[in-house]
Amino acid sequence: MIKFLSILTWAALCAAAVSCTGNGTNAGGLTASEKAMKAAAEQYVPGVVYATYGDLASESSELYELLAAAAVKGPAKLTQGELDAICAKFLQARQSWEESEAFLFGAATDFGIDPHIDTWPLDVDGLATELSNAEKVEALKGEDGIAYAAAKLGQELLGFHGIEFVLFRDGKNRTPSALQGTETHPAFAGKSVTGSQELIYAAAVAGDLRDNCYRLCVSWNPDAPAAYVDRCEELEVATTVTGSDLTYGENLLSAAEAGSSYKTWQSAMASILKAGCSNICAEVADVKMGNAHSGEDVNYIESPYSKQSFQDFIDNILSIQYSLYGKAGATSAQAGSLMDFFATQGYKGTSSIQKALEASLSALKACQAKGAFVDIYADASVQKAMDEISALDDEINKAAAWILLQ
Repeated sequence: MIKFLSILTWAALCAAAVSCTGNGTNAGGLTASEKAMKAAAEQYVPGVVYATYGDLASESSELYELLAAAAVKGPAKLTQGELDAICAKFLQARQSWEESEAFLFGAATDFGIDPHIDTWPLDVDGLATELSNAEKVEALKGEDGIAYAAAKLGQELLGFHGIEFVLFRDGKNRTPSALQGTETHPAFAGKSVTGSQELIYAAAVAGDLRDNCYRLCVSWNPDAPAAYVDRCEELEVATTVTGSDLTYGENLLSAAEAGSSYKTWQSAMASILKAGCSNICAEVADVKMGNAHSGEDVNYIESPYSKQSFQDFIDNILSIQYSLYGKAGATSAQAGSLMDFFATQGYKGTSSIQKALEASLSALKACQAKGAFVDIYADASVQKAMDEISALDDEINKAAAWILLQ
């Protein structure tokens, strides 16, 4: 997936920012405004980031277990109910991932996890070549197959979209009977790839997905489950901020203190807004929707096999809503949230952010009611949604600029 430079640029700028407050700075202390920012972070980090990554880690683990069992059982013994349960678990994990994209400015970007597990379009031609090689499919079997997938398959064959290809077609769950035959996608013409081989591949990729979701959880939350920590240690992967022993959550929560990369609370809040919320706004409007709608790349369609693109986009905007409201799943601003901070600190653009957020979600839902993005990407309703999301991006940028002056 393409990511905007603003993730890294703003993180660096905000980390280096020097506090210039209109309230005056207390030596060794915080202004009233900075105390409110600190409270907002204390609501946001556990309420949104820890909660979302915790769900994602557990759901991806469950998805792996279901797919691993299906791969062992094989299509001939797999029931439609079992396959439907796997598809439902995939969509659940997918939703949690999309709802995390307003905080890609942390471990997801620094460790390259985002492109590793969420690159599209899927390289279907490459997948056909890989799965038509019996030796490579054999190497993907079982627990050892996870490491093989992580090391040998490129990011165009890893993550959500490879699994999506196996589980869904034309917006519908695959059937056991379809998996009992050979793959019929045009890219597989002349190659005899079975559904059994596809399930082996999907299980290995799901194991790698699980490992990366564990890493996200551990990298943010110092109290992540021991099983997740143990797996990360087994894989020997970094889980702290570079040059520090702090998790990303601890780093943000200790802003303005020695050891944190955030030198001020203003820079920490601006990173949440600019490197987090604004970045995903721009990506949804300009790339995820814009590439296909403009004709620049009509094949650049996220989630084409499940036809869940609009739901992905809605969940991306909800990730902004939850970040602003201070709690995963929240439908209104929580006490101590960023939106509460804006209101109590007298930011005049508070209502404009709210209106732009609501308009973005409404426009996306109107698109969704018309059909799947892969089918209607050129429709005028898509441009309307893009415009609303860009307007939300503008409001978030204004708020970020304002907060740096507090």
